[in-house]
Amino acid sequence: MAKKDPYASLRIKEFNIFLIVRFALVFAWSMQFIVIEWEVYSMTKDPFSLGIIGLMEVVPAVLMALYAGHFVDQNEKRNLLIKCIVAFSCISFALFLLTWDQIVADWNTKLILYAIYFLVFLGGFVRAFIGPTVFSLVALIVPKKLYPNAATWSSSTWQMAAVMGPALAGFSIHWIGVHWTMLFIFGCVVLALAALFNISKKPILNPKIGESVGKSLKEGIQFVFGNQAILGAITLDMIAVLFGGAVALLPVFAQDILKVGSQGFGVLRAAPAVGSLLTMLVTAYMPLSKKAGFKLLGAVFGFGVSIIVFGLSKYFWISLAALFFSGVFDGVSVVIRQTILQLKTPDHMRGRVSSVNSIFVGSSNELGAFESGLTAKLMGTVTAVVFGGTMTLLTVITTGLVSPSFRRLDLTKDMEAHEEEDTP
Repeated sequence: MAKKDPYASLRIKEFNIFLIVRFALVFAWSMQFIVIEWEVYSMTKDPFSLGIIGLMEVVPAVLMALYAGHFVDQNEKRNLLIKCIVAFSCISFALFLLTWDQIVADWNTKLILYAIYFLVFLGGFVRAFIGPTVFSLVALIVPKKLYPNAATWSSSTWQMAAVMGPALAGFSIHWIGVHWTMLFIFGCVVLALAALFNISKKPILNPKIGESVGKSLKEGIQFVFGNQAILGAITLDMIAVLFGGAVALLPVFAQDILKVGSQGFGVLRAAPAVGSLLTMLVTAYMPLSKKAGFKLLGAVFGFGVSIIVFGLSKYFWISLAALFFSGVFDGVSVVIRQTILQLKTPDHMRGRVSSVNSIFVGSSNELGAFESGLTAKLMGTVTAVVFGGTMTLLTVITTGLVSPSFRRLDLTKDMEAHEEEDTP
């Protein structure tokens, strides 16, 4: 049976192309974010400036998220994603030009800093549309009975790219510098665009084309808040990412605390990538649908402990191990959450549900960066990281106590229902 085949969804050609597109996009986006963080901190030597970067991206992403979900549900997904990638490529190329030696020499530091913030701000608008478009597109590529398997591979691909991008960013800064690293990022975006043309246009499954924005958004929000499994998963992950955003302060740890420079920064960034790779291999063979709620709580708790250990560590190898395990636990969390969203969301509402999810979870990465930068400014870098990890643990404990139904959440029946739905 398909559910026993860990490579079932990988036997679909368009899904493999989709994974290439997703990996290239997330890899480039996360790599670009870290290069910007490194450059800005090198320019300012102020940890709060790292928080501003996160804030510049999250504000437009949150403001546009709900409308983006409505827009995605009303339009064809592949062509919409093409337009998003073109916009992303323009931002990446502008950053490449902005880090050119001639520009750096002619412009003053404050002007360059403001220009970087502005481009990050524009990127937030683009990201608001990319998330729900990608989430909706994958459901149009694979049959429903393969949603859990596809969610595992898609989530693991995202997780690997999200940590491998920053890891390579650290090494790339050391090897070729910020300017040429930005050109490499631009190349990754172009690769994603080229690959996407090998996926055919998909039908629009929304039966309410032309529905008013207000009514459409209200329906999406009511669905999310009325589904305890979806609401519990995204809320838990939002709080964990918001307060566990210690990696946003990695430039500070690498330069000022552990004193390992850009090369050590790359190694630290690579640690979660290795953990995520292990997660992908394991979850492909051992689905996480059984006792999903309990496993999600356990994964987020482990993530919080890893963040605390990292914050307290004064030794490079301990910090490296802590980040490795944070990648393992975060990878498990992402796979379970994406499986819940894919199984519990109707086809015609995927854009809106994904947009609400992006407000809760996706944007919390940048809000977490802002929170980390702000708390580091107020209470010191180490204290800020330990505080964030502690808040993550308290969130898990509270969720487990006040929501026993979520703790007992099991997705086995949902998987079986989708199997039967696809059976002729």
